[in-house]
Amino acid sequence: MKSKRMRVFVTGAAALAIGVYAEIGYSGENNLSKGDTVDAAVRKGLKWLVSVQGKDGGWGQDGGETSYVRQGERLESKGNDVANTAVVAEALLHAGSSPTLGEYREPLQRAVNFILQHVEQSPAEGLAVTDLNGTQIQRKLGPYIDTFLTSKLLAELDGTMSDAQANARVRRSLQKCVAKIEKSQLKDGSWNIAGGWAPILGTSMASQSLYMAQQKGAAQPMMALKSVDNYTKVTAAEPVTGVVGGVASRVTVGGNASVASVAPAASAGVPLYKRAQELEQLSRSEEDRKANAPKITAIKEQLADARVISGFGSIGGEEFFSYLNIGDSLHRTGGPEWEKWNGDMKAKILKMQNEDGTWAGHHCITGRVAVTSAAVLMLLADREPVVQPTSLKKPGPAKPGPIKQ
Repeated sequence: MKSKRMRVFVTGAAALAIGVYAEIGYSGENNLSKGDTVDAAVRKGLKWLVSVQGKDGGWGQDGGETSYVRQGERLESKGNDVANTAVVAEALLHAGSSPTLGEYREPLQRAVNFILQHVEQSPAEGLAVTDLNGTQIQRKLGPYIDTFLTSKLLAELDGTMSDAQANARVRRSLQKCVAKIEKSQLKDGSWNIAGGWAPILGTSMASQSLYMAQQKGAAQPMMALKSVDNYTKVTAAEPVTGVVGGVASRVTVGGNASVASVAPAASAGVPLYKRAQELEQLSRSEEDRKANAPKITAIKEQLADARVISGFGSIGGEEFFSYLNIGDSLHRTGGPEWEKWNGDMKAKILKMQNEDGTWAGHHCITGRVAVTSAAVLMLLADREPVVQPTSLKKPGPAKPGPIKQ
């Protein structure tokens, strides 16, 4: 069956005036090979995720009891939230479905609508896009992870909706999220806002969303991106340590509320989370990789240490998200390092899958919804098109989607 190709177009007069277009190819069909071990695992995971989607289109922490994974575990949050829903939507999108085509187009449409409603109802000021607080994923990745994950998802969806009206709706919400993120960037260039176990992963998601929005022509957050890039270059020069660096201090976010910010090195004292963020940030384009070559080499050498790559010592959701950052970075350059990483990670992840098709973290982010979605994204990493910045692109047809037809 021949691969269907879909050109991602950019709506909005501002984007047209700039003349910026970015193409991310998605096949529009969830057409996974039935005979492949990886595809079978992905199918099983997606099937479970869709089976526990809420009537409102959202997902919550777990979708069910998790005591079989960790004895005595209690769900930290009930109901459906924006962050978990955004992660599932990413998994469905990268597995081949789109808002208009594919096996899971309807669940994806409902998820996107759930997210957009929350963004639209949120106030223009402040970083939050939801009034639901204290969810497990917020407690681990920071209180505003919903905003960061939503912005990243909407940047990917921008221009791929069913019609001009739907595209305009996504664009408006994306620009709203981008504005919130820009205004709330800390003075050090990060979004390491206190209240989370591994806030550096929130910084990573925030930065990625701004970068993708820029590539789509939806926004031009040049100052924010330059600031987080400088922050990352500074932290990359710091030695690997298992000790949380620094003491929380009081800073002003966006000229408004005062919140606690952790020191640059802090991320629960786990070097893996920090190094994964740095590697992804410093390796986005060929120009970045050349300019940051010494730092990238040093980070890769550190990540070759099993003690660093093991993260907190067991695999929780934070490890999954860190591994996604590393995989994205290595995939851009390819070669033996990428091939080894991809093979090792696939083997590790496949062994962790539960009988019901889920994956669950062994510490911190234990909820099956976020971890299963992250596992699916990791298993499909080698099928992702390597998207270059628009400035490096040559005119031509859209790239084929991540799932071979």
